[in-house]
Amino acid sequence: MKITAFNGTHRTGESNTAILIDHFLQGAAAEGAQTEHVRLAKAKIQSCTACKACWQKTPGKCVIKDDMSTLVEKFTSSDVVVLASPIYADNVSGMLKTFIDRLISTGDPHWELDEKGESRHCRRYSKPTKLVAISNCGYPEQSHFDVLRLYFRRMCRNMHLELCGEIYRGAGALLAGGVPEFSEYLSGYLRLVENAGQQVVQQGRVSETLAEKLEAPIIPLPGFNQIFLAKVNQIVDAQISKIA
Repeated sequence: MKITAFNGTHRTGESNTAILIDHFLQGAAAEGAQTEHVRLAKAKIQSCTACKACWQKTPGKCVIKDDMSTLVEKFTSSDVVVLASPIYADNVSGMLKTFIDRLISTGDPHWELDEKGESRHCRRYSKPTKLVAISNCGYPEQSHFDVLRLYFRRMCRNMHLELCGEIYRGAGALLAGGVPEFSEYLSGYLRLVENAGQQVVQQGRVSETLAEKLEAPIIPLPGFNQIFLAKVNQIVDAQISKIA
């Protein structure tokens, strides 16, 4: 099984998104999967111009000369793709959205009806067949991922993919391990992320039981959201005072 993760964070170094991806891929690799972590921030990707040449003049190939030709090759040769991004204004980052827009070349211009009688484009390539969504945000509540939950479901319907796993993590700033008193909780959560990678290889998807555990509060302490909010505001005030 080949699994390719496309990281949509604008950070080129270590990031909370990269931490989640790496642990997921570690779990998958432990079960024998061939894995790759692609950082879109290091690629040159122009915006789609909606010229539709990839449908009409050069079927399956975009006429824009940038790194997307290589990225599309990685995408269409993978059994499972991971699309990962921090939350930016309630959605994926602009970088990941540009990448997704450019995947128009992987579709066929002809239309069909799905099993519910709704229109969509036909499939051009046999791969990938499954998608895993990964995201994190600064806010601690899981409700901030509501837009992404719908977005990735619609994307999978349109692209003929099975959404086989979702890893959404509020209070993402804790992933970097900067709060020693929470380290035990963090290690336990990241083991769950690795388990998700293992399950996708073993059984083709993340189980409902594991999905529930991944959705649970990362720090299961009474009043944690209020404690976290106060701590964040404290850090913000300190940063502002340094600039002033």
